[in-house]
Amino acid sequence: MASSISISQSQLFSNEIHVKTQKLRSAFAYVSLKTPSFQTGLLAKNHSRSMPKMPYRTVVTSATTAEKPKKRYPGEAKGFVEEMRFVAMKLHTKDQAKEGEKESDTQPVAKWEPTIEGYLKFLVDSKLVYDTLEKIVDKALHPSYAEFRNTGLERSENLSRDLEWFKAQGHAIPEPSTPGTSYAQYLEELAEKDPQAFICHFYNIYFAHTAGGRMIGKKVAQKILDNKELEFYKWEGDLSQLLQNVREKLNKVAENWSREEKNHCLEETEKSFKYSGQILRLILS
Repeated sequence: MASSISISQSQLFSNEIHVKTQKLRSAFAYVSLKTPSFQTGLLAKNHSRSMPKMPYRTVVTSATTAEKPKKRYPGEAKGFVEEMRFVAMKLHTKDQAKEGEKESDTQPVAKWEPTIEGYLKFLVDSKLVYDTLEKIVDKALHPSYAEFRNTGLERSENLSRDLEWFKAQGHAIPEPSTPGTSYAQYLEELAEKDPQAFICHFYNIYFAHTAGGRMIGKKVAQKILDNKELEFYKWEGDLSQLLQNVREKLNKVAENWSREEKNHCLEETEKSFKYSGQILRLILS
């Protein structure tokens, strides 16, 4: 009924124009031929039976349903590892990194007063964490973990040699303490049920040790080890190339993740810092 009413109205409108002067009708036709917008209106009027103004409706629909520009995450253009690095750097303090945003709740490393006993606790708990990481990667409960076998960043054997050296110097080697055991247990749980969160810890543990970890090791060695460089801070081959190889593997694994899974991985960064910080503070115990 609605369409027939529309047609009759159009016809009445045409008849009315016809009754008017021929001059007005001719002028309207002339303008419509010269003006595209008038042409479109005239065509719509003359073909109301077969063309119910679809072009107009289509334009409106496409304008309202157009996709919004995709949100870009910091570092995304360079790969997911750069996204992880960006988030991690913001969790540093300003005296640790120029991108740092956290307020420091401890003394700068240069003012630390470490002890042999505290340093041994740190090394023992660190070894437990690296043992756990290497076992998880070796078992590869998730296929992606297998990508990270034998990367050259492994630390367990190096830490074993360091602890043997301390023992030979007459120092008692302690048992792992709560910071190390709780972190190792947490990593095992994540590795089984939450691969994205586990990868976050994997990245932060290994990459942080090659940067700030080395700096801390050097400062501690100056104060209590007569500048002896431990095996913990040595790598076979070019370290920068080893890191680049692992970056590429991490980016490759993350290519198969959804944006939600990537964000979940990034959100785990703060927990990684919390657990690692608890182990690091053992140096001052």
